[in-house]
Amino acid sequence: MSVTHTDVTAGPAALEPCGQPDHPDCGIRDVLDRVGDKWSVLVIVELANGARRFRQLQRAIDGISQRMLTLTVRRLERDGLVMRTVYPTVPAQVDYRLTETGASLTHLVKALADWSLEHRDTIAQARQAYDAQHPDNEIR
Repeated sequence: MSVTHTDVTAGPAALEPCGQPDHPDCGIRDVLDRVGDKWSVLVIVELANGARRFRQLQRAIDGISQRMLTLTVRRLERDGLVMRTVYPTVPAQVDYRLTETGASLTHLVKALADWSLEHRDTIAQARQAYDAQHPDNEIR
């Protein structure tokens, strides 16, 4: 795969994520992988505030590369959570907004983001204490 490759991949593994269609986790894991990854969460939180152009999203999401943002919005679009609209201007303008399904996720994602903000100091302290007790640990 090239450095500039931005296609959304979908092969047999994507169609049957757990390999057994009647397995209770089949489908759940695939959806959680998408909505649970850090970039998707941050894109959904940002789009919950309204439609955004690509550069607006990139500026609002600290640390995301152009390639990762492209992949993330394409995956969210593929999953029906984000709608991409291209306007016939020169140069073409593109904006992204949540679909109805994507919007139904926002209260859950915002709750997770709020929880993260509320507990980040406690988690940072726990990590420091753990690291002090386990100096040779490779988790960091």
